[in-house]
Amino acid sequence: MSAAPLPEAVEGQLAEIGRADLLVGIPSYNNARTVGHVVRAAAAGLGKYFPDAKAVIVNSDGGSTDGTREIVATAELPDLATVLVSHPATPVARIVTPYHGIPGKGSAFRAIFQIADRLDVRACAVVDSDLRSITPPWFELLLRPVLEGHADYVAPLYHRHKFDGTITNGVVYPLTRALYGKQIRQPIGGEFGFSGELARVFLGKPVWETDVARFGIDIWMTTTAIAEGSRLCQVYLGAKIHDAKDPGADLSAMMTQVVASCFDLAEIYEPVWFGRRGSESVPLFGFPHAVGVEPVPVNVDRMLAIFRQGLTDLRELWEKVLPAPLLDALGGLAEGAREAFHMADALWAEIVYRFALAHHARVLPRDHLLRALIPLYLGRTASFILEMWDAGAEEVEARIEGLAHIFEETKPLLEAEWRRSS
Repeated sequence: MSAAPLPEAVEGQLAEIGRADLLVGIPSYNNARTVGHVVRAAAAGLGKYFPDAKAVIVNSDGGSTDGTREIVATAELPDLATVLVSHPATPVARIVTPYHGIPGKGSAFRAIFQIADRLDVRACAVVDSDLRSITPPWFELLLRPVLEGHADYVAPLYHRHKFDGTITNGVVYPLTRALYGKQIRQPIGGEFGFSGELARVFLGKPVWETDVARFGIDIWMTTTAIAEGSRLCQVYLGAKIHDAKDPGADLSAMMTQVVASCFDLAEIYEPVWFGRRGSESVPLFGFPHAVGVEPVPVNVDRMLAIFRQGLTDLRELWEKVLPAPLLDALGGLAEGAREAFHMADALWAEIVYRFALAHHARVLPRDHLLRALIPLYLGRTASFILEMWDAGAEEVEARIEGLAHIFEETKPLLEAEWRRSS
């Protein structure tokens, strides 16, 4: 598949730069409030930790109307002579480019991968543009394992509020771990490092006119790296403080997109995951330590109301996906008191696998199927929040690890039905 053309002005910049060692990509859309801080942190990190490298910062913007691109283009980068031990041998170049294609983060990444390929870079990092906790050391952690040959793909590990990252904790981490056998804790974290060669692999995949080019790009990158046999590692980045959202109010659309990508990838990489059992740890760089995090607003009553309404409105549809015992169990949950609401791990794991099977067998139109999962996801999230309301960080993490083990133990159910429904 031929790559989308880059803007003429960008082509001119690339010709002038020629080649580079390092690239930091920052996809953005209306992030004027935070993007300047991210760019300055990137420039400081590149200058401090890689002073002899030729580095480029690429802002790939999706048509911001709040001045995001202008802020990147005019951001006053730190006076490196005053804050760094040694002066950078070469200045950090900046490229601000609009991306073209399906609106979404994936299309922004495509432009970043193209530029990395054109500049023949050795290592790349991509970071979100809404981060408030990003610091210069993040860039050493994301880039150095690649430069020193320890890894081809670097995933982040964060300390997050216990009710942040519910899509990761409740669906994507346990599902990805069970399928592919790698314990990458934040597979959709947003901040990644990877080799220039892997950037070319990403660029060559036929996904850029699909829905993956929306919210699904992070899990696509992680799964592709695992399935293609890349050397993996994780790096501890401390706190991730960004514009967190109420999981019951803001994340439903993102959840369907990410889960759709997980299901699509299971189709593509069936030969990789089918028959694989258990999981193994992935090397970790950096020192995990507790840090302060911001609270995440949650509205459990709203989540439970949507779950209960789903039992009324979607039962006929759920009957096409879930066996009668699961439906009966869900009905029993809805009848109990709020404080006693609890969706067991085994029940939730089977629900996710049953929806994966329905997606595989084309039981329902894809959009209908994924939207029908939302009330169940919100019910599971409400159950987790109620259970963990007074729990500490270690207890919460142990609880998530327990869920991941249940997904691994339940995986034979998926396999038993998968090829039968092909």
